[in-house]
Amino acid sequence: MCAIGRRQALVWLSTASVAALTPGVAFARERRPLYKDARAPIADRVRDLVGRMTLEEKVAQTIALWATKADIMDGLTFDPAKASIAYPNGIGQISRPSDKRGGPGIVNTEGGTGARWRTPADNIVFNNAAQHWALEKTRLGIPVLFHEEALHGFMATEATSFPQAIALAGSFDTDLVRRVNAVIARESRARGVPYVLSPVVDIARDPRWGRIEETFGEDPYLCGEMGVAAVEGLQGVGKSERLAGDKVFATLKHMTGHGQPQSGTNVGPAQISRRELRENFFPPFREVVERTAIGAVMPSYNEIDGVPSHASKWLLHDVLRGEWGFDGVVASDYGAVQELDKIHHVAADQAEGARLALAAGVDCELPDGLAFRLLAGKVRAGRVSEAAIDTAVSRLLTLKFRAGLFENPYGDAKLAARITGNEEARALALEAARKSICLLKNDGTLPLKAGAQKIAVIGPNAVAARLGGYSSVPKQKIGLLDGIKAKLGGAEVIHAQGVFITTSENPTDNEVILADPAKNRALIAEAVEVAKRADVIVLAVGDNELTSREGFAKNHLGDRTGIDLLGEQNALFEALHALGKPVVVVAIHGRPASWPTIAAKANAILDCWYVGQEGGTAMADALFGDINPGAKLPVTIVRDAGQIPFFYNHKPSARRGYLFDDAAPLFPFGHGLSYTSFTIGAPALSAATIAPDGSVIVSVEVANNGARVGDEVVQLYIRHLDASVTQPVLALKRFERITLAPGERRMVRFTLGPKAFRIWNVAMKEVVETGRVEIMVGNSSAKLQSAILTIA
Repeated sequence: MCAIGRRQALVWLSTASVAALTPGVAFARERRPLYKDARAPIADRVRDLVGRMTLEEKVAQTIALWATKADIMDGLTFDPAKASIAYPNGIGQISRPSDKRGGPGIVNTEGGTGARWRTPADNIVFNNAAQHWALEKTRLGIPVLFHEEALHGFMATEATSFPQAIALAGSFDTDLVRRVNAVIARESRARGVPYVLSPVVDIARDPRWGRIEETFGEDPYLCGEMGVAAVEGLQGVGKSERLAGDKVFATLKHMTGHGQPQSGTNVGPAQISRRELRENFFPPFREVVERTAIGAVMPSYNEIDGVPSHASKWLLHDVLRGEWGFDGVVASDYGAVQELDKIHHVAADQAEGARLALAAGVDCELPDGLAFRLLAGKVRAGRVSEAAIDTAVSRLLTLKFRAGLFENPYGDAKLAARITGNEEARALALEAARKSICLLKNDGTLPLKAGAQKIAVIGPNAVAARLGGYSSVPKQKIGLLDGIKAKLGGAEVIHAQGVFITTSENPTDNEVILADPAKNRALIAEAVEVAKRADVIVLAVGDNELTSREGFAKNHLGDRTGIDLLGEQNALFEALHALGKPVVVVAIHGRPASWPTIAAKANAILDCWYVGQEGGTAMADALFGDINPGAKLPVTIVRDAGQIPFFYNHKPSARRGYLFDDAAPLFPFGHGLSYTSFTIGAPALSAATIAPDGSVIVSVEVANNGARVGDEVVQLYIRHLDASVTQPVLALKRFERITLAPGERRMVRFTLGPKAFRIWNVAMKEVVETGRVEIMVGNSSAKLQSAILTIA
């Protein structure tokens, strides 16, 4: 070998030796790594990157930071030096970067104020600083995945706050839900957040449960259709691999049984058979998985048949991935992996809980990854295979590549300022609020006549703009009283508090104390005196964010044994009703309005749920007839807690009756009135008989017989009359919300194919059986006309 050749060889050996000791140098010397090539297939990029990662770097991708954001902050500012010391192997996720958790003195900050959240500008500065560190200061340059809550709006300051999910479900308008979630997506993504924990598609069958407001109601088909629409709004329509720049990954939650917990208490066991799961609880999840490119699924806190969902391989692997073909990320609910040890006692400690969850199919632990941080030790001890870690990490990295984070993970402050809570978003929030208001009862008192009547606006929910759970502070919000005053201009509107519901209105309070009855009785007396001067009384009652909420701990409860109005609200109503003046009740609440006294005696009831930041304007519009309410009930409203669980799609042997009480609900599923009158004709079938693989077109004529333009929701239900296993007396299969002018008629057509007629037979096989099927159409589950179809 010549001298030059020897020198070159020595240089090569020296460089190789340094590179072996300093991996970063190796990257500097080699060509651009495949995983950094945006043109390469995502699967190849993932495979290349995982092959370069140490065990510690892999585990780091499965954890998140929330309270542990303190490890990477100097005060509230991202500190790259602290991050490099605390997390030298990178950070998989950061939970809720918009909030200040982990900062000094933030734990006890009131949740209903802006002090708990970063400003939009500060939020983006924090997010971008974290991403610059991740891409430029960690060995492999893997970006952070930020996630936020987005139940009814991006949960961050100044973002648009829409009606709660249960209110949107009552709109029976999937296009509306899709557009609402598109706004949520773009407001989130502008701040550099590509992943949100929404929507909730649990069916809800217990109004005692404080989280019912987060759901789309009790019906599997309605929940599925609303869930698909929400995901299409967040992620985009179809099965696209790449996430558009104004979209975010959605999380389907909580799988499953969450909405019918034992005794109505959050995280309680779901005493549900596998048949019941497949017939009612699985369908919304399956529908979304099969029709969208849903990015993530979150298991539920509860157990099913003795197995917690976070430890159920049957649920998360066999069904979700095996049967339905889900290929995204399974993300734990907050603290749920630790609960395998602390609550369920199926794991000896946190490390064992992490092993169980990973084996079941959980890919990452939120919000702080305290159990999953111990997985490296489990691998070294031979209790967990590194291949299992690789599988989870590959799914998480796939999500990051699909979102384009390796190319551009940053928020855009100018874009965020331009689109967040802007006029377009505000207009949509108002449209959503208007379409979510349901007229439960009306004796002709509504609509009110602006300027012709003196209005007394009374009640604990008259002033506050109640947004419900998982809310931040929008740019603006308007309550009922302000909405009415704005509409009436100089006309006289008088007001009284009436009662308070609780002593505090801070939703983060652990203890909830009902207001002093004696003080409330004095307020009732004052309200009566005010009401004496009015022609009509508008009474705003219901819940606040403390009396209907997620009970996430024994010291932070949110579920109730009773379902009627709390405190002295019924007494307030009775005192006002005794005046002999018309009383219009505006129900503002999170759980269904099971208020029998009000249902019996009120002249009119507008059911508004938590109707979002523009709720005051929308409610005033409905009261004075500027809009015509057209929403329907997405749940059955029971008259007594003893009827629970009560759902319209029950089996034939249920609901026989009770001694000394009425077995009927206060209001049935699908119910909702209008200021005009509609006629829905009998259904006409395109064929009297179809084959098991055939389809039928159901046609029905709808007419507006009144003097006002209005919306009607045409609902189609079926009932199997000759099945091998018992079937529900009704099952919703199609719906359509239509707008008709006075005197207008329209033919509405629905196509029903094999999917609509599938049942789980006695052998637990999903089939279309031969026999008769009753096809029913109407404007509620209690007002239907039918035709008979034969499948042969």
